[in-house]
Amino acid sequence: MKILVVGSGGREHAIIKKLKESERVSEIFALPGNGGMAKDATLVPIGAKEIDKIVSFAKENAIDYAVVAPDDPLVLGCVDALNAIGIPCFGPEAKAAIIEGSKVFSKNLMKKYGIPTATYEVFENPEDALRYLETAPIPTVVKADGLALGKGVIIATTREMAINAVHDIMEDKVFGASGNRIVIEEFLEGPEVSVLSFTDGKTVVPMVSSMDHKRALDNDQGLNTGGMGTIAPNPYYTKEIAELCMKTIFVPTIRAMEAEGRTFKGCLYFGLMITKDGPKVIEYNCRFGDPETQVVLPLLESDLLTVMEATTNGTLTEDMVRFSDGAACCVVMASKGYPGKYETGYEITLPEEGLVYVAGAKLADGKLLTAGGRVLGAVHAADTLENAIAGAYALTKKIHFANAYCRSDIGQRALAAREVK
Repeated sequence: MKILVVGSGGREHAIIKKLKESERVSEIFALPGNGGMAKDATLVPIGAKEIDKIVSFAKENAIDYAVVAPDDPLVLGCVDALNAIGIPCFGPEAKAAIIEGSKVFSKNLMKKYGIPTATYEVFENPEDALRYLETAPIPTVVKADGLALGKGVIIATTREMAINAVHDIMEDKVFGASGNRIVIEEFLEGPEVSVLSFTDGKTVVPMVSSMDHKRALDNDQGLNTGGMGTIAPNPYYTKEIAELCMKTIFVPTIRAMEAEGRTFKGCLYFGLMITKDGPKVIEYNCRFGDPETQVVLPLLESDLLTVMEATTNGTLTEDMVRFSDGAACCVVMASKGYPGKYETGYEITLPEEGLVYVAGAKLADGKLLTAGGRVLGAVHAADTLENAIAGAYALTKKIHFANAYCRSDIGQRALAAREVK
């Protein structure tokens, strides 16, 4: 089969490498991909949001199946457009992708169907939001309604921060039209857990849980980033919590979307917080998370293409999805200075052995050069979390590029949590 994968980051590289393991896959095209994927897929210089060009390429090259990985093309209707010319896809249609595309929609959905989440208010003009903030509990969370490259959420620890967030989002439009509406919600406390799930719209099968490390510096200091590393499984996600989430969050969400005429097929990401009152939804994503995918897929023992096709065809069953009992760790190697100012264009040297998912790199004159903030993820799967962490860090020592930076404590919080338990 000829497979098309839309996207260009580490998540897409992880998906491509996993799809390559399938005996039925003959060729993979990455649109646009990045230089680090060139050994695993044919790179096509078409942007992820260029829907018309993606459709034309798929038609001209007789693509058998497409995987639309990032949020933007999903919300823009890439799956709808490919389906319209008879190409089956992994990923939700636009009417279902709204679960990530609009925070207002997802919060209202949870409220309507009794799915546990933070209490909230929605505002369409800054004056009302600022008036509300005069007496709102602090800390609070201010969210832009639409997609904002993962940066549209401000945790305001002071009233001044909350007020500034409203000005930035609604008046200065730092996130563009995504800030036309905002959600101001209750600040929740507790450990965070990411759970990706496969779903065909009726059946939902959670994948192994994971823990992301968002802050740029060790000990969870520094600015928020797109993710500096991940481990799986997450020790806070116990069997009891998993059963509770299935009953109160996962199944109700899938049923709610179906009831709304927005049947969700593909990967639904649940960002959860385990509060003293039980697990609650922080956010939904309409696709695989990044860098959670980089630790979840190495533990998948099932054929990824078969599972993806089952979500498309409505034939998904729980026994189709098998994960190993081991653990995985991803350490992100970034350009020093990220997520602030950083330099690129440095040559990357990769080892022959080891699992490396490339995110921000380009090919120039046969050389692989840095071309982004998060450059790559060094990944290792092992029988224990300790061995997975050790293996991932050992791999970073074999990867070289000038200006490289990585956190030195990925997974330590998970190990400490496990010991406390």
